[in-house]
Amino acid sequence: MTSPASASLATGQRSLGDPGIRYPLWPPLSRGCPRTSSAHMSYPVEVEYDYGGVPPEFGAGGGSGLDRWAALLPPLLAPGLGEGGTPLIDLGGGVHIKDESRNPTWSHKDRLNRCTVSAALGVDAPGIVVASSGNHGASAAAYAARAGLRCVVLGSAGLPPAVASFLSAYGAVVLPVPAEGRWPLTERIAEHFGFFPVSNLTPFHTGSSFGPEGYKTIAYEIAADLGVPGAVFVPTGYGELLFGIWKGFDELRQLGLTDRVPPLYSCEPATGGPLAAAVRQGVPAVRVPVGATDAYGIDCPVNGYRGVLALERSGGRPLLVDDGRLRAAQQELAAQGLWVELSAAAGLAGLRGIRPSEVEGPVVCVTTSSGFKDKAVGAREVAAVDPSWDAVRSRLESEGMRAV
Repeated sequence: MTSPASASLATGQRSLGDPGIRYPLWPPLSRGCPRTSSAHMSYPVEVEYDYGGVPPEFGAGGGSGLDRWAALLPPLLAPGLGEGGTPLIDLGGGVHIKDESRNPTWSHKDRLNRCTVSAALGVDAPGIVVASSGNHGASAAAYAARAGLRCVVLGSAGLPPAVASFLSAYGAVVLPVPAEGRWPLTERIAEHFGFFPVSNLTPFHTGSSFGPEGYKTIAYEIAADLGVPGAVFVPTGYGELLFGIWKGFDELRQLGLTDRVPPLYSCEPATGGPLAAAVRQGVPAVRVPVGATDAYGIDCPVNGYRGVLALERSGGRPLLVDDGRLRAAQQELAAQGLWVELSAAAGLAGLRGIRPSEVEGPVVCVTTSSGFKDKAVGAREVAAVDPSWDAVRSRLESEGMRAV
């Protein structure tokens, strides 16, 4: 049987700042394109493939999850945890939820970290280092453990105990530090210990070239389950997820497996929104002040160029959502049996904030992670109640329940 690593048709890396600039596949670049980037702008690189070698039955057999799509992924050297293959849930009214909370560490980041940890193994790194206080750190720690690598997670000072426990469970070394120290320390640890950085090191987000490739599989799965939707609404921080979904749909179109790419809508907190600001100003990336929001998972002061490309090339546009709309979307999902963290509800919040006539056909909203990831989880105590029948009956009737 062909292994996912040997099945890869990846051939090299290409600059997104200048597509004419190419690099070998190894080593994977994690600081963007060195020839087009400057102190003022950071351009990522992407992985290229031999599309002519893609079999006609692409995705039809030979594995599940990410392994199913190994031909158009970087070499999957890291053992998997069952990531991918998440359900597409019909909410009714033509709205579908791609529920990424069903991944092994309950977030979309598992698709990315199968690829980034593969990059670390490919360069014989003894471990990985990541700056994250949430989904990315937990996922990176899990995949490092699975691959037998050490992992250092630089989290924010005041890391909630539940999050710290989640990270530590995988054997990661968790170092809560002030936010301004996380990225310089990431670079120092990478240089001193030879650890592979699986998070960003540049002023405007670039990150590992291998990572966003894992997100393409979301597009492959949506197309396999639904066809090409009328639009896709994506919770957006730095824009890696947005880019990966766009690239996946674009590859399917290039291969003749679909006839178009759906418009993508980025959904950012209204208290910041650097991607929306970059599009509005017609620039590749910007830094914006960030206000208070409980959507900490996508609360970013800068965007990456990948997000700008995804919106331009898909014909989509950026959306801003406030916490009130996010909570309404979170509650709507909970009423359908889906518990997601506040950031993960941004896709549905974005859809509910536009005119229904703006999109045609079925739409997909990506929910990125489980409600267990919200910082306030576990803070609310449920008080004991009077167990007498009269008290219990009265309480249930006050909730609108009626006797049969």
